[in-house]
Amino acid sequence: MELDLAGAELKSILNRLRRAQGQISGVIRMIEEGRDCEEVVTQLAAASRALDRAGFAIIATGLQRCVADIESGRTNGQDAQQMRARMEKLFLSLA
Repeated sequence: MELDLAGAELKSILNRLRRAQGQISGVIRMIEEGRDCEEVVTQLAAASRALDRAGFAIIATGLQRCVADIESGRTNGQDAQQMRARMEKLFLSLA
């Protein structure tokens, strides 16, 4: 499945990824500065959530596209069960 996102979807996902990138840079800096463990873990958890949200947004878009493809008959030779298995694998990869 290709990653083909519309403008608003793409912008939202890229914003989340940039936010996570900044948070990870912050975590690195905090560790280098010897900051408090609780502060570091809190920032790391925020970065993890941002990455998860970006991943879920990508999967949700893919799921929406798969449903549209099934309804329109554009399944590239895959049946609904195969497409479902692929989407399930993607969801589980973020679990």
